[in-house]
Amino acid sequence: MSRQYATQTRYPEIVVASSPHSCAIGESSAGAEHFVARAELEQSLAGIAARCSHPLAGIFGPDSISWKINRESALFLGAGRAAILQLAHPWVATALEHHSNLLADPIARFHNTFRIVLTMNFGTLEQALAAARHLYARHAGIRGQMSEEIAAYRRGSRYEANEISALRWVFATLVESAVLAFEAVMPPLSEAERAAYYDETKTLAGLFGLPAAALPEEWSDFEAYIAEMTRSSALGVTQVARSMAHSILAGSGSWIDPPEWYCALTATWLPERFRAEFGLRFGETEQRRAERALRVLPRVYRWLPAMLRFIGPWHEAVARLAGGRVGWIAELSNRFWIGEPHMPFADVNE
Repeated sequence: MSRQYATQTRYPEIVVASSPHSCAIGESSAGAEHFVARAELEQSLAGIAARCSHPLAGIFGPDSISWKINRESALFLGAGRAAILQLAHPWVATALEHHSNLLADPIARFHNTFRIVLTMNFGTLEQALAAARHLYARHAGIRGQMSEEIAAYRRGSRYEANEISALRWVFATLVESAVLAFEAVMPPLSEAERAAYYDETKTLAGLFGLPAAALPEEWSDFEAYIAEMTRSSALGVTQVARSMAHSILAGSGSWIDPPEWYCALTATWLPERFRAEFGLRFGETEQRRAERALRVLPRVYRWLPAMLRFIGPWHEAVARLAGGRVGWIAELSNRFWIGEPHMPFADVNE
């Protein structure tokens, strides 16, 4: 472990990113938080743009490990897990309670998340930068006071979406869940691939406004960060978060009815602590369902035709690089993943 990230980080008193080159950058309600300023975001975006060698391909491109992993529709297997782990952060859950319609329309939350994240991954450089600015502006209006006392957070203490420690946790859930889902149906990533993927995700984090010093340096440090957060009172499940999690897994308010094996698989991939705090069933029946899913899914998945196996935003990106049009199947896939037939912010390229 090149950076003693986990042992130097204290939760919940101070949620920090420690390194030889950084100081404490975010604290809980017990101290001073660090919020991403617009100037900091723009500095990060300028650096990303300067390092981008093929603006039409975007921040990663077809030869990247990020495209290899994130093009897989199997990533949907980890979507429920990522959403629930995000709800384990009291700021995230309270922000969603006060500023979203997640309980009434969970599909809108799914689309809003993946519309931005997938555009960052598969859009042009200008689309990725526009998505980052859109996300920042959206987060800038998400602030308020905690509605209940939970873990390290006092009732009435303030929260704000553009805060480093909260952003880092959301980012971490997306990255870790993507790897879990990918490896559930595909051969495990090699150590080199995992390292390359994590290194690439730091560019994605920059689009969130997260500076490099705020992130664990290597994959092993990242795993240590996840483990420490899971043990800490920097996370805690509110009553509203519990209701939201059950609504997500029940498909409430949407046309999606998650099968029992999906719910079981989601529970399998959650730390034991959060299975208990969210009140998720995980008895012998659920364990058998998850085990069977993990046996069957790889056999079926790898036989899927490319038009179904790979997600719409990837097909759109490939068509863009080839100078072609997006096919109707890709447009349908886009509607599933991002709620519209094409990735947004295309007009910034004109």
